[in-house]
Amino acid sequence: MPGGGVALFYASRVLDSLKFDNEDQRVGINIIKKVLEAPVRQIVKNAGGKEDVVVNELSKSNDKNLGFDARTMQYVDMIKAGIVDPTKVVRTALQDAFSVASLVIATSAMITDHEEDNNTNRSGGGVGGGHHGGGMGGMDF
Repeated sequence: MPGGGVALFYASRVLDSLKFDNEDQRVGINIIKKVLEAPVRQIVKNAGGKEDVVVNELSKSNDKNLGFDARTMQYVDMIKAGIVDPTKVVRTALQDAFSVASLVIATSAMITDHEEDNNTNRSGGGVGGGHHGGGMGGMDF
């Protein structure tokens, strides 16, 4: 399939025709659409291009192989340019992403990394440690 996230980008167009019964469904459809556009946007951003310009240009096209070549900074036929994504890899990535998303939705609690405030001294360490954690700084939850 055409690479560079183009296949997912064009697949997101199908979502525009979906009917939704309530606000939650509308929000969910919009989230999926943004997720499907994300690879193209990230590739363009990484190449130093303007994401919105590229997305707008691709949105106008009826050519499902048209994509943005980040190396040349030009629009090309992705198949002819040899920029392809293996179908199985894309399918597996989508399945895994939706699996994780469904777990997040069904979970009542979530554990994430916590960014420490750079201005707060939490080194603790040494004798006494400054915290009641037995000298183990950064352990205050």
